[in-house]
Amino acid sequence: MDWPFLGSEALAAKALPERAMRTLYEPVYPGVYVPSGIELTASQRARAAWLWSRRRAVIAGSSAAALLGAKWVDPLAPAELAYDNRRSPALIRVHTDTLLEGEVTDVGGVAVTTAARTAFDIGRRAPRLLAVQRLDALANATDVKTMDVEAIAAQHPGARGVRRLLGVLPLIDGGAESPQETRTRLALIDAGFPAPRTQIPILDPGGHLVARIDMGWEEWLVGVEYDGAHHWTDPVQRTRDIDRFAALADCPWTIIRVGSDMLRYRRGTLLYRVGAALCAAGWRP
Repeated sequence: MDWPFLGSEALAAKALPERAMRTLYEPVYPGVYVPSGIELTASQRARAAWLWSRRRAVIAGSSAAALLGAKWVDPLAPAELAYDNRRSPALIRVHTDTLLEGEVTDVGGVAVTTAARTAFDIGRRAPRLLAVQRLDALANATDVKTMDVEAIAAQHPGARGVRRLLGVLPLIDGGAESPQETRTRLALIDAGFPAPRTQIPILDPGGHLVARIDMGWEEWLVGVEYDGAHHWTDPVQRTRDIDRFAALADCPWTIIRVGSDMLRYRRGTLLYRVGAALCAAGWRP
């Protein structure tokens, strides 16, 4: 049985007995069933919410981003729909937005806002850091361009949050590969450093790829690498990192490594190290 599914449709089609549906499946939303005990992904939750609307809604916001391929969408957050019925159950957030022609696409038979319209909605509703993190992930998955989102904004001049969106758009970088990389990059920009380039390839004198660093400044040969928890807890990743940093040591780059503890509690240390490295390489504030 493909799921999520509408219980009424499954029973009408005699796809399974009612007893089996009640014992093997559970309702995630009224009338919408999934296997009992399953942990839904953000995409599955979005599809379930769409079925609750009897296929009349359009999946929007972060739920649309998940269906468009964006990573890091919280599966426990409410699904988001563009729909005219605001009496939604728990864990469904309804927006009564006007969607213009060209702002809706089809993903696996489901109506979803386009990447540009999705970015427009996320950027004007979420707080700055969260908005940039989500838009980085969306840009990484879809290659949506700032000018595409600006075109949507021009068509909705009276929409709430457009000013916030326009302040966020210049910060989007699809090269970020995790929310913490986005957070690191924003910390550097907010401290007054030039915006770093992301996913920089470092080559040896023979032109062979040594590594691809998270972000940095090629003009001054200074890079910043964010090490997530798996860099310390996964033995295979740890071994790769040891070899990788040994290779980087033979390159003329200065690499500053940062973890979650430094980013959250010792940000001044990170900024001091980056500033010192940049100044030593010739950068002047």
